[in-house]
Amino acid sequence: MILSVCKETADLEKRVALTPDAAGKLIEEGVEIRIESGAGAASSYADEKYRDQGAEVINDRGKLFSDCDLMLAVNTPPPEDLKRMKPGSTLICFLWALQNPELVKLLQKQKITGLGLEAVPRISRAQSMDALSSMSNIAGYRAALIGASELDRYLPMMMTAAGTIPPAKVLVMGAGVAGLQAIATAKRLGAVVEAYDIRPVVKEQVESLGAKFVEVPVVDEETETEGGYAKEASEAQKQKQQEVMHEHVKKSDIVITTALIPGKKAPTLVTKAMVNDMKQGSVVVDLAAEQGGNCEVTEPGKTIVHNGVRVAGPLNLASTLAYHASQLYAKNLLSLLSLLIKDGELTFDFDDEIVKHTTITHDGEIVSPMLKGT
Repeated sequence: MILSVCKETADLEKRVALTPDAAGKLIEEGVEIRIESGAGAASSYADEKYRDQGAEVINDRGKLFSDCDLMLAVNTPPPEDLKRMKPGSTLICFLWALQNPELVKLLQKQKITGLGLEAVPRISRAQSMDALSSMSNIAGYRAALIGASELDRYLPMMMTAAGTIPPAKVLVMGAGVAGLQAIATAKRLGAVVEAYDIRPVVKEQVESLGAKFVEVPVVDEETETEGGYAKEASEAQKQKQQEVMHEHVKKSDIVITTALIPGKKAPTLVTKAMVNDMKQGSVVVDLAAEQGGNCEVTEPGKTIVHNGVRVAGPLNLASTLAYHASQLYAKNLLSLLSLLIKDGELTFDFDDEIVKHTTITHDGEIVSPMLKGT
């Protein structure tokens, strides 16, 4: 089996799908590894490191795609690359199939087996394969650092000869993986942190990190999907949420928003009116910028000043820590591949819950229950 790793072509992307150490582990299992020259350069993994592990480094991107049995990537390669892949070959990367129906059709037409890492089910057995959580963890960490660097004040309490400076107040909206890491990082930096999530069940996790959980009266009984993600709130719940959050937002120095709904535009959590009521010099860091933003005034990829408030809409934050992001991503892939590679060959057991949910297309057919609606 020939396993290939391509150089990423997306804007702002510095990660690589497989690190030299991970490649070495697969080579020990009898897998032939081919790496596109320069694939790891942006994440500080030189070609020579891959050669040292026994991988072949090649310059011909076309041949890389046409000859492979399995292609590993971070983002979905461009259509012209996918059209070079032979029928029966496999692609594993972030596919975002719900948002990209044309990509799914192309994979079906080319008879490429496509596995989307965003579709790995959130069950205990799949935690080591959950690349979405690995990358969200990095994004949450970076969000707290961005908030601290954009704020024109201290985060911790400072006792000086000139007087005592009170600690900054940080509000984190959304207590998933990214939110929890943002809470932990902001606390380590010395801020007073509070957090809100539509799922009351996460209150204990928030408080275990030393933050205060903001209580909003629950109108909806069901706030979480079967997959463990936050469920989109009803209009009544959104109205109640906005009323309570407005008061907390306007007294915060930093607001970090992390709420995403799989396959849909990000919900609006911070309205323009809320931003208008924030103190001059306050900061909003919107981690949902790539999916439309949780803040009404966010401009994806930019940091703007709105009524004296700095609103950051960073993109692809995981890529800003490309060395460790690639390391974690590669480990997630190795864990998934341990389910798929048997005796040096790819096998797909669709009775396995992880394989079934992660596989989007196989042999020209849609496999994913998410896309089938089952």
